[in-house]
Amino acid sequence: MKKIKWLLLTYKVPAEPARKRVALWRRLKGMGAVYLQNGVCILPKTRDHLRTLKMLAHEITEMGGESVLMETLGLDQANEEKLMTRFRMDRNEEYEEFIGKCQDFESEIHKETLARHFTYAELEENDADLKKLQSWLHKIQKLDFLGAPLADEAEKKLQACEVLLDTYARQVFETYDENSDNPPNQNGK
Repeated sequence: MKKIKWLLLTYKVPAEPARKRVALWRRLKGMGAVYLQNGVCILPKTRDHLRTLKMLAHEITEMGGESVLMETLGLDQANEEKLMTRFRMDRNEEYEEFIGKCQDFESEIHKETLARHFTYAELEENDADLKKLQSWLHKIQKLDFLGAPLADEAEKKLQACEVLLDTYARQVFETYDENSDNPPNQNGK
């Protein structure tokens, strides 16, 4: 198994203003960083990660803090596996939340279908929700460096949502076609 090169950032920033510390944490988490402990995070080495971490190290200095950025390897296979497991677990948590939101989306479509609420307004709202889900999954996948176990399930769940919305859209279009002389109002009647 090929060893992964890691970028390790350790930092300490002033407690105040807290918003700067929180913004730094959010940016690192937004990159997919795993925190090994407070102020110590790690990412797989890529050009993008290296460039961004160097910029963040500079910002930390400007905040009056200190940082050290290093390239490292896992000491042995066991430590390497621990790191990879942490990355997969973090992404899995995000995939779990995503899958839950997909289930909410499916429930909403089923509710509207049972109520025969086939309107363009509802279709537009559901289409916007689907676009948010698509964007969200893309963001998670971009940070899934090591292939989390729930990645395939999340992708399948999104595909099921897309099919469900297509079916709902056809029902909306059929409803409007059937009532072309007297289009349904926003309540579908």
